[in-house]
Amino acid sequence: MQQINRRSQVVIVEPVGRNTAPALALAAMYVVNGSEAGRAGNEADEILLVLPADHHIGETATFHAVLKQAEESARAGRLVLFGIRPTHPETGYGYVRSGARVDGAEAAIYSVAQFVEKPDRAKAENYLAAGDYLWNSGIFMLHARVYLAELKRLRPDIYAACKNAFDNIRYESGFAHVPESFAHCPSDSIDYAVMEHTDRAVVVALDAGWNDVGTWSALWDIQEKNEEQNVFKGDVVAHASRGCLVAADGRLVSLLGVSDLVVVDTRDAVLIAHRDRVQDVKELVGRLDGLGRAETSLHREVSRPWGSYDSVDRGERFQVKRIRVKPGGRLSLQKHHHRAEHWIVVQGTALVTCGERQFLLSENESTYIPIGEIHRLENPGKIPLEIIEVQSGCYLGEDDIVRLEDNYGRAPVPAAVEEPADDADSIITVLPVTAVGAPLSSPAGR
Repeated sequence: MQQINRRSQVVIVEPVGRNTAPALALAAMYVVNGSEAGRAGNEADEILLVLPADHHIGETATFHAVLKQAEESARAGRLVLFGIRPTHPETGYGYVRSGARVDGAEAAIYSVAQFVEKPDRAKAENYLAAGDYLWNSGIFMLHARVYLAELKRLRPDIYAACKNAFDNIRYESGFAHVPESFAHCPSDSIDYAVMEHTDRAVVVALDAGWNDVGTWSALWDIQEKNEEQNVFKGDVVAHASRGCLVAADGRLVSLLGVSDLVVVDTRDAVLIAHRDRVQDVKELVGRLDGLGRAETSLHREVSRPWGSYDSVDRGERFQVKRIRVKPGGRLSLQKHHHRAEHWIVVQGTALVTCGERQFLLSENESTYIPIGEIHRLENPGKIPLEIIEVQSGCYLGEDDIVRLEDNYGRAPVPAAVEEPADDADSIITVLPVTAVGAPLSSPAGR
């Protein structure tokens, strides 16, 4: 939130992804029990707007107007889903079929007759012709207590696991760190766990320039294009090329005589695809999984509660990382059985614990951490700390970390066990309805 210059009441940090139903349960529990409004018993502030992180809304005023229409139903105890009027027979989205209009609702809000999985082309064309099918946007408005009651009734196992995790949350500097026990929570989506089984589900149509930006071609659709209909991000040079999207992360990417391509150059891999085939990227991921490639679950740059690290280079008995520690960030007090480390400060000031000693390092200064020595790295300053870490030893895996003390509630278990691949679907934003804007009527691893 600091990096995008936004303030929030709290950011709930999951140790692992368990999909959207548990993520929303934690947010709802915080609103009911952990927030200032919840502790004061102010149910007026318990209407939540649930927004996937990767959606684009082009018409903000229209969006706010539809939210205001849906608010009445949410306050009446209904679980409101926002459906998008389909503009073409899309096979990449799930659908929802609207039923009868809800009696007494001022807005055009309908019961949910059916949830439908991503269809094939023929079915998608039939849905478009029928007129009562909407794309499932994954955007919801609901009352926190109602959602928790329905989750407890329909999936008591998820509710119990979330309640146990919430009761042991640790709060620090605007973050709520969920304990490692959350890893035992069953993984399920809001749709499967609650919406497809509850009798409280309703749907309202949203026509506000929505795009889920779920594919690179969708990103090309919404971006401003040059005269050749190209979208370039990063260091890109092109000649006689048209209709392409290029996202370059650090290196020069050159195009010559090509059309309608998507080129994504990251630190982990390079993707080159035709714009019409980017929906099939899951087939490539499946092949990589079958080949046992680590790129599907491990990334060069890894985020941590204290900052991030980037694995710059690696050999048989060495590894080089660039470690970035945010102001006030503090790695766990730890030791390694199989590797030693050299630290070189390239920006900021480091507070180093090494055995019984504690000392400061400034830019261009370095230190050595022997194998088996207890150590810790901290940033006591007001600017980000960056160091280059050179590891050497017979084993360099992330599970060679023995945590002795940790500020972020992480258990002293091997990192390889506690950090499975991220679940992108669980990245959601949950806002009190009052935070969206004036149109709403309520008061405000290491």
